[in-house]
Amino acid sequence: MTFLAIDVGNTRLKWALHAAPHRTAPLLAQGVEFLENIDRLANGDWGGLPHPARMLGCTVAGDAVKRRVEEQMELWDVSANWVVASSHEAGLSNGYDYPSRLGADRWVAMIGAWHRTLAQGPARPLVVVMVGTAVTVDAVDTQGKFLGGIILPGHGIMLRALESGTAGLHVPTGNVCQFPTNTSDALTSGGTYAIAGAVERMVQHLRQHCDAEPRCIMTGGAGWKMAPNMSVPFELVDNLLFDGLLEMAAQRFG
Repeated sequence: MTFLAIDVGNTRLKWALHAAPHRTAPLLAQGVEFLENIDRLANGDWGGLPHPARMLGCTVAGDAVKRRVEEQMELWDVSANWVVASSHEAGLSNGYDYPSRLGADRWVAMIGAWHRTLAQGPARPLVVVMVGTAVTVDAVDTQGKFLGGIILPGHGIMLRALESGTAGLHVPTGNVCQFPTNTSDALTSGGTYAIAGAVERMVQHLRQHCDAEPRCIMTGGAGWKMAPNMSVPFELVDNLLFDGLLEMAAQRFG
């Protein structure tokens, strides 16, 4: 039973076709498309694919983008299923005040990280970091409960905010260094250390809460930019959301 996983972010759509809705199923095809080019999928990359029997998607974009994706899926006889965070799924419980208001991407990433950890050994506290247009840093305890998380601007938003709100500053291409001596490096270093500091603080909070050393898993399109400057041990996983979608699909579709 072929399975199509779709991850729609703020700028790009990523997709992967698997032989079955299971994490160990062979990958048949995959691709990525900028949101402005979604309307090319049916006559492009998707045109020659085997017809998926099931689909599960995660999106942070609006309903208009979702409808455009569904229009491209009309070349197949398959229902569109979109993740909405719930109180419990795939072994995780959701501690958000209003569970359905948790971003679907955060929920899917945590499920992927949780099962990735269990596949490698005993349960551990988890800090799950997604670095993209925005940055999220979420905490999961050893019982698989999402305790809460923080949201902060990504690099681009930070720099644009400073440019628009501060006279004489312009978005630069700078380097990250310990003691910046020019404005470009100061801005780039400031954004990087803000994100790294937020992750370090969440690791401290979770370590104290669980009395155990947390594992940190990072993903997102800009994760590689953060990797050289992290102050805590971490694992960088490119397709963590696909891991989560496959785990959820295995339980939903069998």
